Amino acid sequence: SIWSNIMEMTVKTSMGDYNITILRGAINNLNKYCNTDKKALIVTDNGVPFEYADTVSKQFRNSVIKVIPQGEKNKNFETYKSLLEVLSENEFTRNDCVVAVGGGVVGDISGFTASTYMRGIDFYNIPTTLLSQVDSSIGGKTAIDFYGYKNTVGAFYQPKAVVIDPNVLKTLSQRQLNNGLCESIKMAATSDNELFNLIKNGDAYENIETVIEESLKIKKYVVEKDEKEMGLRRVLNFGHTVGHAVETSMGLNDLLHGECVSIGMLAFSSDNVRSELISVLNKYNLPTELPLSADEILSALRHDKKANSKGVNAVFVDEIGSFRLEFIDFEKLDELVKGAY
Repeated sequence: SIWSNIMEMTVKTSMGDYNITILRGAINNLNKYCNTDKKALIVTDNGVPFEYADTVSKQFRNSVIKVIPQGEKNKNFETYKSLLEVLSENEFTRNDCVVAVGGGVVGDISGFTASTYMRGIDFYNIPTTLLSQVDSSIGGKTAIDFYGYKNTVGAFYQPKAVVIDPNVLKTLSQRQLNNGLCESIKMAATSDNELFNLIKNGDAYENIETVIEESLKIKKYVVEKDEKEMGLRRVLNFGHTVGHAVETSMGLNDLLHGECVSIGMLAFSSDNVRSELISVLNKYNLPTELPLSADEILSALRHDKKANSKGVNAVFVDEIGSFRLEFIDFEKLDELVKGAY
């Protein structure tokens, strides 16, 4: 059947190549994709069904499971330190590994821990949310938040393998699924008209393998061309300029990341694209209104790491499937944000 179809792609980076596997049931056969002879620290959070970490753990020769508290607010120095403590107390060596079993927060902090312990040990990513499956599990960005700002301390560090099992999505709420789908909508809007139409006109969840695969193809292309975000990779920040400002202003709590991106895309779209986006975002119950005043958002924008003292580098979509990068000063930004909502 179609469900047993295995989909593999290789991401080529300066730090080595790694495979992404998309396969239902893959979480039960990890020895095909990971070196399970290593000792593994398996990191998960208390929002992920424990059975997933447990299933992973049983397949490694030797393993320790660490459950961290869920949510962006726990992607911090204390949690990072607690992971280093587990590695040290259990005498992990350079030949061992860290395995992330969770969403973007778990992946970010596990990858960062792997990148710094003993100057770098192997890292495997088993993303369990749609957002991490379509987006954050590849590209090698790892980080923790610091001083209230997202991803201020981090490293580019590539996983040894990424294993995506669409079956694990069955335990996600509809809100979490839609949150992840928003990153696919973002990539489709900038880079893939066909994927956009599939999500807009069809049921994304009935075609979830295709959505995951096509989203990852876009992300793979971009990160291979621009590993360290010197240029092209900024396309992935579509919706994130205003999106991060919304997250920061709301204290990283009330709205999910994809929901913030949903709002953020509208400020940098032509009128035409904005109305297309609004209809697809409404279809999947994603927000399209600013949850706070434009002035609060603009003040947070001045703190964005994509900003300098004069303005921000922004990604614009004038028509679905294509984009342009433009530097926008704060005055113009003011106009765009106030005009979009």
